[in-house]
Amino acid sequence: MRLALEWLPDDDAAPPPQLLILLHGYGGRGALMRPLAEALRAQFPKAAILAPDAPHPVDGGGAGRQWFSARDLDDERRIARVEDALGPLQDWVQFTQQRLGVGPQPTAIGGFSQGAILALELASRADGLAGRVLAFAGRYARLPDVAPRQTTLHFFHGAADEIIPAAHARQALQHLGVLHGDATLDVAADVGHVLHPSLIDSALHRLTHHIPYRTWRAALGHTDAVDVTPRLHDAP
Repeated sequence: MRLALEWLPDDDAAPPPQLLILLHGYGGRGALMRPLAEALRAQFPKAAILAPDAPHPVDGGGAGRQWFSARDLDDERRIARVEDALGPLQDWVQFTQQRLGVGPQPTAIGGFSQGAILALELASRADGLAGRVLAFAGRYARLPDVAPRQTTLHFFHGAADEIIPAAHARQALQHLGVLHGDATLDVAADVGHVLHPSLIDSALHRLTHHIPYRTWRAALGHTDAVDVTPRLHDAP
């Protein structure tokens, strides 16, 4: 995949302390993730921040890219197409971690829309590939049978999103609660299907204030699962 954006810390003598990978939406390009990348860079100046272009040209031509085709899309086709896209993406994430010397837990994968779908499904396919997933205006292709144990999931959604309604994120949060997953949801009023500044602010807050439950369990010497209730908040 072509890297549209790669920001590395000025001091390249040691591996970056964090790796932040950003996946754009359908018909976009990695450069469109720049507002999120800039906010993350201001908060984590020593992190490596990468935003690739999706590997396929968008349906119908044009300059945009896609992770999987949206032509004649239904629930069954979405599941199959996402599954086909996950293997190459997982290989690329692992290659990038090895290239930069950053482990899974300091890695966060953020995605918008189609990119968020892939980020969520990748956490189900490869639990622990990243410590956090930031899913903006996304949804599951298929709700997971098991919640990730090594990955915290943060959902960010506009209440007025008509492309992927916020109901999908609420359903996912409730489902993950039944599975004792570690997840949060921030919903912004009067926000549609966009990477809105209020949702970016919510993401920064989650990254800097939310302590994963696996960290609490390790600190307390617990290795068994605990009853975790995911949390819903209104974005500012």
